[in-house]
Amino acid sequence: MNPIVVSTWAFGLKANVPAWKTLNAGGCALDAVVEGVAVAERDPEVKSVGYGGYPNAEGMVEVDAAVMDGRSLGYGAVAGLRNIDTPTAVARRVMEKTDHVLLVEGGALAFARSEGFQERNLLTDHARNAWETWKAEKAGRPKDAHDTIGMLALDASGNLAAACTTSGIAFKLPGRVGDSPIIGCGLYADNEVGAAAATGHGEEIDRICGSFYVVEQMRRGCTPQQACEAAVQRLIARVPASRRHQMAFIALGRNGDSGGAAARKGFSYAVTNGVENQCHTGKHFVEE
Repeated sequence: MNPIVVSTWAFGLKANVPAWKTLNAGGCALDAVVEGVAVAERDPEVKSVGYGGYPNAEGMVEVDAAVMDGRSLGYGAVAGLRNIDTPTAVARRVMEKTDHVLLVEGGALAFARSEGFQERNLLTDHARNAWETWKAEKAGRPKDAHDTIGMLALDASGNLAAACTTSGIAFKLPGRVGDSPIIGCGLYADNEVGAAAATGHGEEIDRICGSFYVVEQMRRGCTPQQACEAAVQRLIARVPASRRHQMAFIALGRNGDSGGAAARKGFSYAVTNGVENQCHTGKHFVEE
């Protein structure tokens, strides 16, 4: 099996690098996605993920993250977590060290502390200034406020894994959780078929359990590209109000084929394997 890693948005190229190194060295898909998305989680230039992400309406950065192991359908997630810059790694510990699948807010932070994760202030000067401007002027949300990173990997043993991590919509209500840490919505992975991840307006993606829908379309015989397109088309047809939002999906089949599609133009996804390391433009269905 030829390893491959796929992630959302152009900044996924940078995140793909350590993930691909892990896969190329014979490492497992789960290690790859956790290590890969940590790059975006710690990058202050990525304004929708982890450190440097835009805060909630009270000026606090709250992060959500999840991982899924396609071998066992194992799943772990955290939501509303503060002060931890690698929430995906915490989500993995939830999966591997507890009999739960989702920990939230204070409980998630207490668990992270018990596992030795170090705390830091996730609010950068840029994000604070944007929040203060929004609070004073009630300006609109920044354009880069919904670019969640989702990552999918296939290792040499044929195992699939998925990760999804975000700081959520800028200036959201405290405690708001979108699709990213929810199984079947922000991500899904099943070795029998493939894996998928979502990015964009989570409230809409949740309505059709978007990532699970993509995987089930592949189970029915669709290619990853066809499955992503089907999910987008179903969403904008079934929930017409969603047409004004950006929502996108990436998919990775168990044979290594990949695809991506979005509601609106501007979506890109990064593909890294033994042949290429580049961004692809996702097909879109809603014109301006």
